[in-house]
Amino acid sequence: MKQYFLGIQQPEGGTPPDNLDDIMRDLAALNDEMRAAGVWVFSAGLHAPSTATVVQARPGGEVLITDGPYVESKEYLAGFSIIRAEDLDAALVWVGRLASVIGLPIEVRPIIDE
Repeated sequence: MKQYFLGIQQPEGGTPPDNLDDIMRDLAALNDEMRAAGVWVFSAGLHAPSTATVVQARPGGEVLITDGPYVESKEYLAGFSIIRAEDLDAALVWVGRLASVIGLPIEVRPIIDE
């Protein structure tokens, strides 16, 4: 089985929807269904980009540490899931269900196999 990264994209400056409790309940139910199906590997939400720290190695061994996100954008990575599926088509079925529950775009990338 291949593994896929699902990156949940949140618009910058958005406000939580009025039905957030319903969304979280439906998300928990979908995650439980994914666990039962052997698809779910891991998922987590992320704090806002303003909490990010970027660490960069510089020539000569210097390490530069800066506050804030690496890239300024109108959208940011709000959370992610790792799932396993037979192939991309099978993964996209689950991703479509997840996108329907949370109402946000999701970027899907296969994880490189060794």
